[in-house]
Amino acid sequence: MRDFRDAKAMAKALKAALATENISINHALALELVARQFGLASWNILSDQIEATGSKDPITFEQAVPMIRIFDVAKAHEFYLGFLGFTVDWEHRFGENFPLYTQVSRGGLRLHLTEHAGDATPGGNMVVYKKGIRAFQKQLIDKNYRYMKPGLEEVDGRLEVTVTDPFNNRIRFMEVRRSDGGLVAGAQSELGSRIPVAAPDQTRSSP
Repeated sequence: MRDFRDAKAMAKALKAALATENISINHALALELVARQFGLASWNILSDQIEATGSKDPITFEQAVPMIRIFDVAKAHEFYLGFLGFTVDWEHRFGENFPLYTQVSRGGLRLHLTEHAGDATPGGNMVVYKKGIRAFQKQLIDKNYRYMKPGLEEVDGRLEVTVTDPFNNRIRFMEVRRSDGGLVAGAQSELGSRIPVAAPDQTRSSP
Protein backbone atom coordinates (compact mmCIF):
# COMPACT_ATOMS: atom_id res chain seq x y z
CA MET A 1 0.00 0.00 0.00
CA ARG A 2 1.35 3.38 -0.97
CA ASP A 3 1.87 6.20 1.52
CA PHE A 4 3.10 9.80 1.32
CA ARG A 5 6.64 8.62 0.58
CA ASP A 6 5.36 7.36 -2.79
CA ALA A 7 4.05 10.80 -3.73
CA LYS A 8 6.14 11.17 -6.89
CA ALA A 9 4.99 7.80 -8.22
CA MET A 10 1.40 8.72 -7.34
CA ALA A 11 1.74 12.01 -9.22
CA LYS A 12 3.05 10.18 -12.29
CA ALA A 13 0.16 7.70 -12.13
CA LEU A 14 -2.37 10.52 -11.70
CA LYS A 15 -0.99 12.38 -14.69
CA ALA A 16 -1.18 9.21 -16.82
CA ALA A 17 -4.73 8.43 -15.67
CA LEU A 18 -5.94 11.92 -16.53
CA ALA A 19 -4.27 11.68 -19.94
CA THR A 20 -6.50 8.70 -20.79
CA GLU A 21 -9.45 11.06 -20.27
CA ASN A 22 -7.84 13.69 -22.53
CA ILE A 23 -6.99 15.86 -19.52
CA SER A 24 -3.44 17.16 -19.66
CA ILE A 25 -1.59 18.46 -16.60
CA ASN A 26 2.10 19.00 -15.97
CA HIS A 27 4.10 17.07 -13.39
CA ALA A 28 4.29 20.03 -10.99
CA LEU A 29 0.50 20.30 -10.83
CA ALA A 30 0.23 16.55 -10.32
CA LEU A 31 2.55 16.83 -7.33
CA GLU A 32 0.46 19.66 -5.88
CA LEU A 33 -2.73 17.59 -6.28
CA VAL A 34 -1.15 14.62 -4.51
CA ALA A 35 -0.03 16.87 -1.64
CA ARG A 36 -3.61 18.06 -1.19
CA GLN A 37 -4.81 14.45 -1.05
CA PHE A 38 -2.63 14.08 2.04
CA GLY A 39 -4.20 17.19 3.59
CA LEU A 40 -1.22 19.49 3.01
CA ALA A 41 -1.22 22.99 1.56
CA SER A 42 1.55 22.46 -0.98
CA TRP A 43 4.05 20.03 -2.50
CA ASN A 44 6.89 21.85 -0.73
CA ILE A 45 5.46 20.86 2.66
CA LEU A 46 4.99 17.23 1.61
CA SER A 47 8.48 17.18 0.12
CA ASP A 48 9.94 18.37 3.43
CA GLN A 49 8.10 15.57 5.26
CA ILE A 50 9.41 12.97 2.82
CA GLU A 51 12.95 14.29 3.22
CA ALA A 52 12.67 14.29 7.02
CA THR A 53 11.41 10.70 7.03
CA GLY A 54 14.31 9.55 4.91
CA SER A 55 16.93 11.44 6.89
CA LYS A 56 19.84 9.34 8.17
CA ASP A 57 20.80 11.91 10.78
CA PRO A 58 21.01 10.01 14.10
CA ILE A 59 20.16 13.20 16.00
CA THR A 60 16.44 13.75 16.49
CA PHE A 61 14.48 16.25 18.54
CA GLU A 62 11.36 16.02 20.63
CA GLN A 63 8.85 18.78 21.30
CA ALA A 64 10.26 22.12 22.43
CA VAL A 65 8.88 23.34 25.77
CA PRO A 66 8.75 27.14 26.04
CA MET A 67 9.77 28.65 29.38
CA ILE A 68 7.54 31.56 30.39
CA ARG A 69 8.32 34.10 33.10
CA ILE A 70 5.50 34.79 35.56
CA PHE A 71 5.30 37.06 38.61
CA ASP A 72 2.01 36.13 40.26
CA VAL A 73 0.93 32.49 40.66
CA ALA A 74 -2.75 33.32 41.13
CA LYS A 75 -2.80 35.45 37.97
CA ALA A 76 -0.89 32.78 36.05
CA HIS A 77 -3.36 30.08 37.13
CA GLU A 78 -6.31 32.31 36.24
CA PHE A 79 -4.93 32.76 32.72
CA TYR A 80 -3.33 29.42 31.86
CA LEU A 81 -5.67 27.10 33.78
CA GLY A 82 -8.94 28.99 33.98
CA PHE A 83 -8.82 30.75 30.60
CA LEU A 84 -6.69 28.59 28.28
CA GLY A 85 -7.73 25.30 29.88
CA PHE A 86 -4.31 23.89 30.79
CA THR A 87 -3.79 21.58 33.75
CA VAL A 88 -0.87 21.46 36.20
CA ASP A 89 1.42 18.45 35.66
CA TRP A 90 3.85 19.18 38.48
CA GLU A 91 5.21 21.98 40.64
CA HIS A 92 8.64 22.56 42.18
CA ARG A 93 10.00 24.92 44.83
CA PHE A 94 13.35 24.71 46.59
CA GLY A 95 11.61 25.38 49.88
CA GLU A 96 8.84 27.26 51.60
CA ASN A 97 8.42 30.81 50.27
CA PHE A 98 10.63 30.10 47.22
CA PRO A 99 9.79 30.87 43.56
CA LEU A 100 7.55 28.42 41.70
CA TYR A 101 8.63 26.35 38.69
CA THR A 102 5.76 24.39 37.17
CA GLN A 103 4.67 22.54 34.04
CA VAL A 104 1.19 22.97 32.57
CA SER A 105 -0.17 21.13 29.54
CA ARG A 106 -3.12 20.75 27.23
CA GLY A 107 -3.64 18.67 24.07
CA GLY A 108 0.03 17.77 23.66
CA LEU A 109 1.36 21.28 24.32
CA ARG A 110 3.57 21.72 27.39
CA LEU A 111 4.65 25.02 28.92
CA HIS A 112 7.02 25.72 31.80
CA LEU A 113 5.97 28.65 33.97
CA THR A 114 8.66 30.07 36.20
CA GLU A 115 8.96 32.76 38.86
CA HIS A 116 12.77 32.45 38.86
CA ALA A 117 14.36 35.72 37.71
CA GLY A 118 17.16 34.10 35.71
CA ASP A 119 15.03 31.64 33.74
CA ALA A 120 13.29 33.83 31.18
CA THR A 121 12.43 37.41 30.30
CA PRO A 122 8.83 38.68 30.20
CA GLY A 123 7.54 39.85 26.83
CA GLY A 124 8.14 36.57 24.99
CA ASN A 125 6.37 35.57 21.78
CA MET A 126 5.66 32.04 20.55
CA VAL A 127 3.81 30.33 17.69
CA VAL A 128 1.75 27.18 18.35
CA TYR A 129 0.26 25.23 15.43
CA LYS A 130 -2.94 23.44 16.38
CA LYS A 131 -6.14 21.85 15.11
CA GLY A 132 -9.71 22.90 15.89
CA ILE A 133 -8.91 26.59 16.16
CA ARG A 134 -12.48 27.78 15.54
CA ALA A 135 -13.81 25.70 18.43
CA PHE A 136 -10.85 26.82 20.56
CA GLN A 137 -11.56 30.50 19.93
CA LYS A 138 -15.24 30.04 20.71
CA GLN A 139 -14.31 28.27 23.93
CA LEU A 140 -12.12 31.20 24.95
CA ILE A 141 -14.89 33.70 24.25
CA ASP A 142 -17.36 31.58 26.22
CA LYS A 143 -15.00 31.70 29.22
CA ASN A 144 -15.76 35.45 29.43
CA TYR A 145 -12.27 36.10 30.77
CA ARG A 146 -12.28 39.61 32.17
CA TYR A 147 -9.03 40.82 30.63
CA MET A 148 -9.17 39.39 27.10
CA LYS A 149 -11.65 38.53 24.36
CA PRO A 150 -9.39 37.12 21.59
CA GLY A 151 -10.54 37.33 18.00
CA LEU A 152 -10.11 34.91 15.11
CA GLU A 153 -8.10 36.39 12.22
CA GLU A 154 -7.37 35.13 8.73
CA VAL A 155 -3.76 35.76 7.70
CA ASP A 156 -2.67 34.61 4.23
CA GLY A 157 -4.31 31.21 4.29
CA ARG A 158 -4.23 30.52 7.99
CA LEU A 159 -6.44 31.26 10.98
CA GLU A 160 -4.90 32.84 14.09
CA VAL A 161 -5.92 33.39 17.68
CA THR A 162 -3.51 35.57 19.66
CA VAL A 163 -3.51 35.87 23.44
CA THR A 164 -1.29 37.81 25.83
CA ASP A 165 -0.80 36.66 29.41
CA PRO A 166 -0.74 38.99 32.46
CA PHE A 167 3.06 39.20 32.16
CA ASN A 168 3.09 40.40 28.52
CA ASN A 169 3.99 37.00 27.04
CA ARG A 170 2.19 36.44 23.74
CA ILE A 171 1.02 33.13 22.24
CA ARG A 172 -0.11 32.94 18.61
CA PHE A 173 -2.23 29.84 17.93
CA MET A 174 -2.39 29.01 14.20
CA GLU A 175 -4.18 26.61 11.89
CA VAL A 176 -3.32 26.69 8.19
CA ARG A 177 -5.92 26.49 5.42
CA ARG A 178 -5.55 24.12 2.50
CA SER A 179 -6.22 25.46 -0.97
CA ASP A 180 -9.57 23.63 -0.98
CA GLY A 181 -10.69 25.59 2.10
CA GLY A 182 -9.91 22.89 4.64
CA LEU A 183 -7.51 23.35 7.54
CA VAL A 184 -4.22 21.69 8.34
CA ALA A 185 -2.12 22.46 11.42
CA GLY A 186 1.66 22.73 11.28
CA ALA A 187 2.06 23.85 7.68
CA GLN A 188 4.16 26.86 6.76
CA SER A 189 2.85 30.09 5.29
CA GLU A 190 4.14 33.63 5.01
CA LEU A 191 2.99 36.64 6.96
CA GLY A 192 0.50 38.91 5.26
CA SER A 193 -2.66 40.93 5.69
CA ARG A 194 -4.93 40.12 8.62
CA ILE A 195 -8.68 39.79 8.14
CA PRO A 196 -10.86 39.54 11.27
CA VAL A 197 -13.10 36.46 11.08
CA ALA A 198 -14.80 36.54 14.48
CA ALA A 199 -14.92 38.35 17.82
CA PRO A 200 -12.21 41.03 17.52
CA ASP A 201 -9.91 41.42 20.50
CA GLN A 202 -11.35 44.24 22.59
CA THR A 203 -9.22 44.11 25.71
CA ARG A 204 -5.75 43.09 26.77
CA SER A 205 -4.62 40.96 29.64
CA SER A 206 -4.16 42.59 33.02
CA PRO A 207 -0.70 43.95 33.87
